[in-house]
Amino acid sequence: MKQTGLGIILYGILVVPPVKAYLESIMLLHMLVQLPLLILAGWFIGDRLIKKFHPFFTAWNTDGVPGMIFVVFITMYWMLPRALDEAVTIYYIELFKIISLPLVGLFLRDSWKKMQTLGKGFIFLNYLSMFALMAWLYIDSPIQICNNYLETQQKVLGWGFLVITIWMILYLLQAVFTDHAEKAE
Repeated sequence: MKQTGLGIILYGILVVPPVKAYLESIMLLHMLVQLPLLILAGWFIGDRLIKKFHPFFTAWNTDGVPGMIFVVFITMYWMLPRALDEAVTIYYIELFKIISLPLVGLFLRDSWKKMQTLGKGFIFLNYLSMFALMAWLYIDSPIQICNNYLETQQKVLGWGFLVITIWMILYLLQAVFTDHAEKAE
């Protein structure tokens, strides 16, 4: 119950107009703070919803694949520069954002534990390559990609994506070169 309450409070804070406006005013905060926090709010709220609607999640998302497909498609959409622009200027795209991203957190929570190791590795490597591509796109683009953000802001976001990509590579290297025999016992 604590996680659900925390998720509701976090979601409430994120949709308050002054907080929302501030987070959307800086591209880095919009993409790498607001969007992940909306997903995190859905993750926290999902604890209670998954337990309450357990038969639905068991029948619909048995092996975690349908939920992960939803997660991947929605997060890929929100990585597009145009999606960020439209979320700032078009109210129904903003509404889609504040509804779809908590659902991503909910389905991520339900699906990740059900996925097989190979599927988890595939998803992780998919996001690794997407973050690297987004870093390259935002850093190396010679033009302003987003209408609502300055070119300097998009370059800062690109460096943020590069830092995340490096962290993911370091995590992957640590996972590969760590002995997991003790965990199996």
